[in-house]
Amino acid sequence: MLRAVAVIPARVASTRLPRKMLRQIAGRPLLAHVYDAVRASSRLEDVIVATDAEEILALCQTHGWHGCMTSSAHRSGTERVREVAASIAADVYVNVQGDEPLVRPEHIATLLDGMERPGVEVATLMFPATPAEMANPNVVKVVTDVEGRALYFSRAPLPFDRDAAGDRRGNKHIGLYAYGKAALDRFCSLPESSLERAERLEQLRFLENGISIQVFETSFDTIGVDTEEDLRRVEELLAKQR
Repeated sequence: MLRAVAVIPARVASTRLPRKMLRQIAGRPLLAHVYDAVRASSRLEDVIVATDAEEILALCQTHGWHGCMTSSAHRSGTERVREVAASIAADVYVNVQGDEPLVRPEHIATLLDGMERPGVEVATLMFPATPAEMANPNVVKVVTDVEGRALYFSRAPLPFDRDAAGDRRGNKHIGLYAYGKAALDRFCSLPESSLERAERLEQLRFLENGISIQVFETSFDTIGVDTEEDLRRVEELLAKQR
């Protein structure tokens, strides 16, 4: 079995929803929901919050979570994961976005099962998108080839249904990744790509440099918290589960 650790990159300086890691959802910080959900996976040796904010490190210490300070110079969450990987050995590093409070152990299991396949260097997830999600630039869409390798990620509707035939469904990207150490190292050795810069999607750096991303469909949807509306939707869902 692969030795796997999860890293949750967590910043305070988010732009679209300031200080969202510390925002309260159902009486607890957003980050607490994410950490507990990831920690519930039996496939992980450790779960580490990687931050550049003393406030978040203090939150980790208060709750007894494994937190570590990382450089404030990182341009992406992947770079933050790579700093952790430099000091903690594992076969696979799972990058769980800190704004995914509905993450489940099943998501982790799907990624790790995928990483056991020969030749898979980077893995991520997708879920069928609703028409509203297809039109929402805050929801990232993905298209794949027949083998499940990512062709492109975009904030725009993807694919574009020119004839409005309605016979080609779209898929939204779920913001979790798994990587081997070599893929992490290569990503961080490359400059920011032009597509990455245009879409503000770091995973495009892999594709633009010929690094394949294997995309696996999950049966479990999530809501990435990027806006106040997302925050309210997640709070309503969590309230129903209580």
